[in-house]
Amino acid sequence: MSQQSAAPKPSLQGVRIKARKGAVKAHAKHEPNIFRDQVFKHLENVPPSDFEAVTNKLVQAGSTLEYLKYADALFEILFVGGLLQPGGQYVDDGAPLSPFSVLNAKEPVEVADVKQYVEVMNKLIRRYKYLQRPLEQSVLPNLFQYMNRWPEAQREKIAVAAGLLMAQGIASASALQSLTKDHLVKNDLSANVISLVFRAYLTAQSMEHLAGSLKRGGIKDLLAFFPENKRDDKTLDEHFRKAGLPQVAEWWTKRQYASLKETVISQLKEMLNNGDSHPDIVAAIKARQEEQPLPETELVSCIWQGLISSVEWSARQDQNEALALREITNFADIIEPFCNGPKTEVALINTVQVYCYEDTRIIKAFPQILKVLYNKDCISDQAIIYWHQKGSKPQGRQHFLQATAPLVKFLQEQESEDEDEE
Repeated sequence: MSQQSAAPKPSLQGVRIKARKGAVKAHAKHEPNIFRDQVFKHLENVPPSDFEAVTNKLVQAGSTLEYLKYADALFEILFVGGLLQPGGQYVDDGAPLSPFSVLNAKEPVEVADVKQYVEVMNKLIRRYKYLQRPLEQSVLPNLFQYMNRWPEAQREKIAVAAGLLMAQGIASASALQSLTKDHLVKNDLSANVISLVFRAYLTAQSMEHLAGSLKRGGIKDLLAFFPENKRDDKTLDEHFRKAGLPQVAEWWTKRQYASLKETVISQLKEMLNNGDSHPDIVAAIKARQEEQPLPETELVSCIWQGLISSVEWSARQDQNEALALREITNFADIIEPFCNGPKTEVALINTVQVYCYEDTRIIKAFPQILKVLYNKDCISDQAIIYWHQKGSKPQGRQHFLQATAPLVKFLQEQESEDEDEE
């Protein structure tokens, strides 16, 4: 018995004793602070204005510091100089702010100056590609949702930096979604911030590039960045023009027109399919035009597209030209009320020209189509002559000018005879 009790007790070798979850979480809360202090230590002897030296130090630090784990903390330091707690306030642990951050850019804010800070982030992300995702998915959205916490100059610096990052393809425009929250859209804060973002973006890229970026980022409605009582196209247009961004205002207007045009075309096709009378169709188009007006040149183009797309073409090519002339003669009374002047009439001719160029089934019928529209008072002789002389579209121009030469000659002779009679 005594020998057994004296024998050593068995023990487990190589077993890891798990810490209690509460202890792990408590320790983890302090880890970003430790990471921040380590970053500061790497930068302590580097002049904040020496961007190349800062970049090199940060790239070197990535080999020893856990950038992947503390990506949010890293970018908070680079943007605002310290760690943020929920609500947008700095973590209050007595630590100083970093002398190198976007918030230390010059005032008044200059895009060229902020760009130097953005280039540091750009080079860092190119070296550590895994940093890009947390930047666009968590860091920028968080910074945007705290915009109401920052003074105006600091808001501008963050917005400019974000715009440049988006223009360089480092961050997605999806981060802007945070600015649609109710507490940010009031008092025009969100509208002003996106104006700053767009202005910075457009210093590096075109409006078409910005439009593509917004589309990819899921930013469909710019009115969502305005207070509810200001969500109309006129307010948006005035805002961006006043902000010195007429290209944004014009892009939005064209985009809205495209949406309206699709609505007009689909409504027109639906009414034709339902067998509605032509006067009812004209009345419906006029009612919509009063509610949501399109430029007359755009409207007449929509009406043509809606009408011609309702035609059921024959499988036999030799029948399609006669079919086109018959159908156009039939629905000309829908177009005629909206042909209100030379500009609209020339726009209609150009719409027909482009359509005939793209749909070769009726390309040869183009002169006859103009005759039908002329006889039905949709277009005037002056509009046809002007179009032939200098108003035509480039699509198939030589072919159509040659094909309509006899018609134009006839109209010119008729016009000169009328002048002689007078």
